[in-house]
Amino acid sequence: MASQGAFLFPTFLFFFLAGCRTPAAGVGNSTEFIREACGGTLYPQLCFSSLVGYAAVVQRSDVRLSQVASNVTLARVRSVSANVSATLAGAGAAAGPRLRAALRDCSEMLSDAAERAGQAAEALRAVESATGPALAWQVSNAMTWMSAALTDEDTCADWLAAPTAAGGGDSKAGEVYRRVREVEKHTSIALALIHKLGF
Repeated sequence: MASQGAFLFPTFLFFFLAGCRTPAAGVGNSTEFIREACGGTLYPQLCFSSLVGYAAVVQRSDVRLSQVASNVTLARVRSVSANVSATLAGAGAAAGPRLRAALRDCSEMLSDAAERAGQAAEALRAVESATGPALAWQVSNAMTWMSAALTDEDTCADWLAAPTAAGGGDSKAGEVYRRVREVEKHTSIALALIHKLGF
């Protein structure tokens, strides 16, 4: 990872980030707060439906919302990773070497994605107790890790797309591809909410 200095934000940003710990002004309740925050993501409806159940935890905190979104993403990435591993284990000779190779590579990438998402969640847990440059440093770390997870997922999906589209796979492979694309949406949501902490 790049040096700490490369990730430090301008001084004025420290005060903005500190303000994220307090309830946002002008938001009627936590549910509407989540709806409003999700409106800034690429998938506002999915964002809201997956996070509104945690309204009591989030209250009106941008930091808590990003923490919840990251934890949801981590759980989903782990689930898809396990699904890909199971599909690979059950893939017979009929699946073809191209598809088996794609599943094997995808399994490795999703394992990495889960690790990166976990690192992002860990960095966000440190945000609530951090101040000054350390606060911006942790937010930057979370953005870096979650972005890396998204890249891993996208690479996995690209590897799966070729053999599946070419007819080399079966319905299970197609389902794996769809699940990977779906988890990418959740990772994108988490990244957007983390990004909101810094900009």
